[in-house]
Amino acid sequence: MSFTDAHTFAFSLATTLMVTIVIFRAGDGTLSVMPATEYDGDDDTVVEEIDPFA
Repeated sequence: MSFTDAHTFAFSLATTLMVTIVIFRAGDGTLSVMPATEYDGDDDTVVEEIDPFA
């Protein structure tokens, strides 16, 4: 997924679920998104965090 697609998807999830969403780079180089509370990977792979309350 491109960064633009990941950012759009993350923003949509953050505003719908009202939770912080992280955009991270997986081991194969692709980008993905998930709620920050469920992310237990390496902090160095986080590209951006979307906080709906900020």
